[in-house]
Amino acid sequence: MIAVGLLGLVLGIVIAYLFVNVPIPSEWSAYLSLAALAGLDTAFGGWRAALEGRFHPDVFVSGFIVNALLASLLAYLGDRLGVDLFLAAVVTLGGRMFLNLSLIRRYYLNQISLKRQRG
Repeated sequence: MIAVGLLGLVLGIVIAYLFVNVPIPSEWSAYLSLAALAGLDTAFGGWRAALEGRFHPDVFVSGFIVNALLASLLAYLGDRLGVDLFLAAVVTLGGRMFLNLSLIRRYYLNQISLKRQRG
């Protein structure tokens, strides 16, 4: 199940890179990059939840949308106020991504260890 999701993500990125040529204004680059980071954070959080047996699609989709919008809104608000809220969002989302990835890695290492002990 997870492999299908990862394959879809990689395939979507490759198709978008090869076939979709949408010009993005440079003023939007910070907002879109932050929205992408929020989306990745949500994806890794969903992966972690799936491994822990707590995945709910409605929570995942709403989290994906709300996190991306909130992160972009923070960056926009920071630009208007002259404060670098963009960095606060990057640090927070980056930290959560690394935490989720470390827990995912630990889960798979534990699975490998259990298989070695049984076999």
